[in-house]
Amino acid sequence: MKVGLTGNIGSGKSTAARIFKSLGIPVFYADIQAKQLYADPEVKYEVVALCGNQVLDNDDEISFQKLGAIVFNDSEKLRQLNAIIHPKVREKYWKWLEYYQDKPYTVQEAAIMVESGLYKKMDILVVVTAPQQQRLQRILERESITEEQIRKRMQRQLPEDELIKYADFIVKNDEHTLLIPQILSVHQSLIKKMR
Repeated sequence: MKVGLTGNIGSGKSTAARIFKSLGIPVFYADIQAKQLYADPEVKYEVVALCGNQVLDNDDEISFQKLGAIVFNDSEKLRQLNAIIHPKVREKYWKWLEYYQDKPYTVQEAAIMVESGLYKKMDILVVVTAPQQQRLQRILERESITEEQIRKRMQRQLPEDELIKYADFIVKNDEHTLLIPQILSVHQSLIKKMR
């Protein structure tokens, strides 16, 4: 069974994914896999062709901060960048899945699973939610970007109330509701589905 795990930026998807992993469930981190692709010379060439040399840092590597400043201000460039990256991540995922045929289920953690249509390839969708102000605060604490840049990224994602319409399970990460019992409950439900 293929489980998709998604949520808007700063919702705590990665934290939820680590809990699934601690339960012995294999987790494919799509966003990490995507970032690793930028080191591939072919991908780097395509990204520079799309956005120009200004996306490179002093070591001639892709700067995610510079790239983000361009694509989150230009929806067409963002669409084209996704068209470069997403098929390659999907290819990695299908190869990765082959190693875990013996597991009851696997989890794929990805930010824009619904927006990209990837959720249709999953058997189950788990959506992690959190209040916008908390999400904003979490991102400000972990990344060196401005509040305005974060809000632009948030606007590129489906509003949370839309996102949860696609969910089979909703996990609240609002700092009031305990996260681990919620993930355990989802895990137990998924195991029962397999029987």
